[in-house]
Amino acid sequence: MAHDHHPTGIKRWLFTTNHKDIGSMYLWFSFIMFLIGGAMALGIRTELFQPGLQFFDPNTFNSLTTLHGLIMVFGAVMPAFVGLANWLIPMQIGAPDMALPRMNNFSFWILPFAFTLLLLSLVPQLFPDGAPNFGWTFYAPLSTKYGPASTDFFIFGVHLMGISSIMGAINVIVTVFNMRAPGMTLMKMPMFVWTWVITAFLLIMVMPVLAGAVTMMLTDRHFGTSFFDAAGGGDPVMFQHIFWFFGHPEVYIMILPAFGIASHIIPTFSRKPLFGYASMVYATASIAFLSFLVWAHHMFTVGMPVAGELYFMIATMIIAVPTGVKIFNWVATMWKGSITFETPMLFALAFVILFTLGGVSGVMLAMTPVDKQYHDTYFVVAHFHYVLFPGAIFGTIAAVYYWLPKWTGNMFNETLSKIHFWLSIISVNITFFPMHFSGLAGMQRRVPDYNMMFEGFNQLSSIGAFMLGFSQLLFMYIVINCIRGGQGKATDNVWDGAEGLEFTHLPSPAPYHSFEKAPEVK
Repeated sequence: MAHDHHPTGIKRWLFTTNHKDIGSMYLWFSFIMFLIGGAMALGIRTELFQPGLQFFDPNTFNSLTTLHGLIMVFGAVMPAFVGLANWLIPMQIGAPDMALPRMNNFSFWILPFAFTLLLLSLVPQLFPDGAPNFGWTFYAPLSTKYGPASTDFFIFGVHLMGISSIMGAINVIVTVFNMRAPGMTLMKMPMFVWTWVITAFLLIMVMPVLAGAVTMMLTDRHFGTSFFDAAGGGDPVMFQHIFWFFGHPEVYIMILPAFGIASHIIPTFSRKPLFGYASMVYATASIAFLSFLVWAHHMFTVGMPVAGELYFMIATMIIAVPTGVKIFNWVATMWKGSITFETPMLFALAFVILFTLGGVSGVMLAMTPVDKQYHDTYFVVAHFHYVLFPGAIFGTIAAVYYWLPKWTGNMFNETLSKIHFWLSIISVNITFFPMHFSGLAGMQRRVPDYNMMFEGFNQLSSIGAFMLGFSQLLFMYIVINCIRGGQGKATDNVWDGAEGLEFTHLPSPAPYHSFEKAPEVK
C-alpha cells in the first residue's frame, strides 16, 4: 500500500510530513535550545557568585540575560510543547496524522533559522557593538533608540518564530476539530488535547500582537516613525502595554499544556479517573480568558491611575481561582487512590507542589502597593522561575518519561531517572528559593554587581544552578539510552493505567502510521 512508504536517511528528516518525526525534531531542537539557554544561565550565575565584576562587562551580562530569557521562552519551552502536541494529539484523538502535514514540516524548519539569527548576534565580527542587551521584554527606548545593530536580527528572528507558532497552532485546531475519531465528542477528549486547543487559540490571538510590537520597533529604528519616542509624539509606555498584552497570555501558553500533562499522569499513577473533568476544562478556558485582562500588572510602576491599578490588582487575583480549582482537582484525584511513585508521577507531584509555590508568590506580586517594592527585584525572578522551571520544564520532562516507552517501545532506566528527579528537585530549590530572600531585601535583577550583604544567597543560587544544569545531562543520557534499547521492551499498556486512546489502541512502539482506520470511541 502506498502509505506504508517509509523514507530513510536525511530525506526522512528534511521532507517528513509524519507527525511523529516532526514531534521528535521539535523535542530535540527544544532540548538543544534548553542546553544553550542553560549555558547562558550558568554564565550569569558564575558572574553573580561573588560581588564585583569578574567575567563579563555589564553590557555582555545584559546580553546574556536577554538571550537566556528569549531562548528559554521561545526556543526551549514552546517548541517542546509543540513537539508533544505533534506526537500525542493525533494518537489521543484517533487521527492518522496532523491535518496539515506539509505546513507542519515548514513550521518546524523555520525555527532553526530563527534561532540562528538570534545567536549570530553573539558573533563580535558581525556585531562589534554586541548582542541585544535590553532584557527579554525589549522595552523601548532601550531596544529602539539605544539597541545595538544586532537588534534587527533579533526582530527578524522573532517574526519567524511567531510565524512558526501561528502555523503550529492552526494545525492543532484544524486537526482537533476535524479529525477526531467517531464517537469522540468534545467532552470526551483527553485533557492534554483540551489544554492544547485552548493554548492554540491563545497563540493565534497574541502572536500577531508581538509581530505588531516588533514591526513598530523596526519602523522606529529605520523608517522615521516615532511610535515609542515621546519627542515625536509617541509613548514609550505604549510599548509596554502592547508587549504585555502579548506577554501575559504568553506565560499561560507556557503552562497550560503542562496542566494537561499532569492531568494524564496523576490519574494513571493514582489508579483513579481524573476528578472533575468538566471543571478542569472550564478552569483551563477561564484561565485563558482572564489572561487577556491582566496584562498591566507587569506595569504597576509606570504611574497608571489608581483605578487602573485597582482593576489590574483584583483581576490578577481572580486568576488564582481557576488555578486553585485545578490544583484541588489533582489533589482530589490522588485522594484515596492507590498511588505508586514512578518517575513521571514524581515529576508531576513536584510540578503541582512547586507550581503552587510560584503561584502564591504571584498573588503577592499582584498586590499593587507591595509590587512597588518587589518590582524588578530577584523576588520576581524567583516567582517566574518557580512557575516556569517546575511548571513548564518539569511538566515536559514528566511527559517525556511518561510517553517515552510508548514512543520507543523500550523502558528507560528507572533508577537513573529517579536520581535525575532528586537531583533536579533539590537543585531547583537551592537555585531559586534563596532569590525570594535576596529580592525581598532589595537585590535588583539584571545587574551584574551587588552589595556584599547578598553574597550568601547568590552563592547558594549559583551552586544550585550548576547542579541543576549538569543533572539535565543525565536526562539526555537516559533518553538516548532508552531509544537505543533501554531496560528491555515496554508492554503495550505501559503503566497499566486508565489511559486515553493512545494506550488502549496502539502497540509499543507506536507504529509510523498510527491508525489504518479510525478507532471507535465508546
